[in-house]
This record gives sequence, structure tokens and C-alpha cells, in this order.
Amino acid sequence: MIAVPTSVGYGASFHGLSALLTMVNSCSNGVSVVNIDNGYGAGYLAAQINRLAVK
Repeated sequence: MIAVPTSVGYGASFHGLSALLTMVNSCSNGVSVVNIDNGYGAGYLAAQINRLAVK
């Protein structure tokens, strides 16, 4: 799973910082977290995962 925190949200989101910290602190196996609003990085990570699956 690739987690992408966004800078907009409800309540006190602090421009995505609270979502980012929640995702990083989840400590779940198989979760990759990219920076706030980093859709490009998430796409790159997905491509790398797909490349490993082919091998």
C-alpha cells in the first residue's frame, strides 16, 4: 500500500502534517509513505514495486 497524505483535509490538518505523521507512525508492514502531495513519488514507487513483481 502506498500512502499519500494530502495538504487539504478536515479539522486541524496542519497542511498535511498530521496525516503524514499518522501514516509514518502506523508501523504496519507493507505500507510505504511518500511526502505530502507527492503523487509523482507515489507513481514512481508503484512502478518500482511492479518492476520487482515481474522479476
